Amino acid sequence: MEKESANLASVNYVKVIIPILIGAMIWFLPFKPEAVTEVAWHLFAIFVGTIVGCIMQPLPIGAVSLLGLTVIFLTNTLKIKVALSGFTSGTVWLIVMAFFLSRGFIKTGLGNRIAYLFVKRFGKSTLGLMYSLLGVDFVLAPATPSNTARAGGIMYPIVRSLAETFGSYPDEQTRRKMGSYLIYTTWQGNIITSAMFLTAVASNPLAQELAHTAGVDLSWGQYCLASFVPGVLALIVTPWLIFKIYPPEIKETPNAPEWAKEQLDKIGSMSKSEKWMLGIFISALVLWVVGSSIQLAATTTAFLAVSALILSGVLTWKDIKSESGAWDTLVWFGILVMMASQLNETGFIPWLSQGISQAVSGLPWQLTIIILCLANHYIHYFFASTTAHVSAVYLAFLTVAIASGVPPMFAAIMLLWASNTMSSSTHYSNGPSPILYGSGYVNQTEWWSYSAIIALVYFVLFFGVGGAWLYLIGMV
Repeated sequence: MEKESANLASVNYVKVIIPILIGAMIWFLPFKPEAVTEVAWHLFAIFVGTIVGCIMQPLPIGAVSLLGLTVIFLTNTLKIKVALSGFTSGTVWLIVMAFFLSRGFIKTGLGNRIAYLFVKRFGKSTLGLMYSLLGVDFVLAPATPSNTARAGGIMYPIVRSLAETFGSYPDEQTRRKMGSYLIYTTWQGNIITSAMFLTAVASNPLAQELAHTAGVDLSWGQYCLASFVPGVLALIVTPWLIFKIYPPEIKETPNAPEWAKEQLDKIGSMSKSEKWMLGIFISALVLWVVGSSIQLAATTTAFLAVSALILSGVLTWKDIKSESGAWDTLVWFGILVMMASQLNETGFIPWLSQGISQAVSGLPWQLTIIILCLANHYIHYFFASTTAHVSAVYLAFLTVAIASGVPPMFAAIMLLWASNTMSSSTHYSNGPSPILYGSGYVNQTEWWSYSAIIALVYFVLFFGVGGAWLYLIGMV
């Protein structure tokens, strides 16, 4: 009996009960808005309970979402066919396929090779080294839908190795030599690259799907074009600014190119699998860019790329089965997409949006979108998950923006940018933050204070320069 008990998974039942109680309180409130149907109100109660569970994380987000779906089944809030509709979403499957593409980068070693090449070419100074590392992140971002996998699985090991090569360890005596700067700037750079591509982080396709629900169809190519100017400016300005306000003690790194050359010598010339991976990746990028003009959906392109990886032998079916992040995402992503979509279909989001719209009525639409983007950012201090945040507020804020006269495409893009830059807030704001913060190179006071400054830079670059860029390319 003791052995059986010892094998039971640890569950924080206090954190399980709190979301249930919050959802139940909303469900059984003696009053509800007259304009909201009973079905919409009950779904809202389940949705809030699920989101609170995603924030508190008594269980992984996939398990929390599954429990929420089970409650929908048990209470007969939605018909089973409707409740499972999220799993038929093309956007959900796009992100799952992109996870498999990411596995190809890691398995073949192509991601590491690209990093070493950048360091060898640009790594003679600490600032140049940082730019080269962010260049790697930029190159990998379109095919790496998990910013956590990109920052934690590819970038972090390289950054940590570089820091230790120069005698910088996570202790008070040596962390500021180089490690603190590299770690913190890698995190901020990951936020920027995540904001630049629809397939760079899981929450972006979720926002894309929610935008579609609101009547805004945003393609991969459109978003890439829209994000290019503010994103590139942010990638140039942010490392330099951090270099000035949070400077490393070692500012020159003449040995870094030699270190990278040694690593390249160890791994040798490109393998056949790397060449296949590179060719398939480039082909997928091309098809994503021109897909809308040749009537080829982004999801179809992703399926083609993964199929090519399997046929070429780069990936095996065992690799596909073992990619737990993809299957985990399929579960929680599909469930949250369904809940958010049905809140709109059942009338709750339109009712909520109308109320918020009345609160900002009379304001110029330019001021309205700024208020919504700022609110989106500072609300994130209460979230530990980008996806949970996007699920909770993106559709509501977008609907309010459109109702207030903000051009739909402009509103969708601005709020999507805000849904990425909001992560530049705390050491628990997104998936990469606990990994990089947990390295011990940056303390919490530094993390929060410098992040508050960087957030202001993002406001100017994305919502100022970016807004002007959207106007120039006709997205206003």
